[in-house]
Order: sequence, then C-alpha cells, then structure tokens
Amino acid sequence: MKTAGTFFLKRDDLRLGIILGLLAPLILFFIIYKARFGALDLSEFLSLFRSQRSLITFFGAWCLVGNIALFTLYINTDRDRTARGIFAITLVYGIGVLLAKAVI
Repeated sequence: MKTAGTFFLKRDDLRLGIILGLLAPLILFFIIYKARFGALDLSEFLSLFRSQRSLITFFGAWCLVGNIALFTLYINTDRDRTARGIFAITLVYGIGVLLAKAVI
C-alpha cells in the first residue's frame, strides 16, 4: 500500500529506475570532469574527449560503475522494479560506450 509522503527514492518503480539510470552516469561524468579536467573549458574538454579513445573507456567505465552501485543498492533493498530500470539503462550505456569506441 502506498503511503503519503514516501521519499521518492524509496519507491519501487520502473520509471524511477530508468530516470536514475540515466542521471547517475551524467552526474558522475561531470563530477569527474570537474575533478580531473576542471582547468579545461567544456568545449576544449569535449574536443579532447572525441580525439582520445582512452577517455571514452575511462569515463564509460566509471559511469557504468555508478550505475552498478545504484543497481546493487536497489537489489539489496528488494526494490526489484527500480533495479530493473537501472539495469536496462546500464545495458544501453554499455552498448553506447562500445559503439563510441568503435566509431571514434
């Protein structure tokens, strides 16, 4: 039964998992960008990102690790629908990283 005032991250909802799965890698990407490449302007960084394949691997791996951590959290707290959404988006990100490495 749904209770009023439930914190939205405690819900077991597929849509929440999809949203979290999309946002977590983006947030991690910008955190790592600021921490390691903060001296570069965003446009300079993006051109460097496109030219160096190793950066695709580095950022792709860390962004996927962020989703894996979220997935593990939701699986261990028995919120399987949310975990399913996170897992689906993690697969999409993983395939995207592989395609980016193949194309660039």
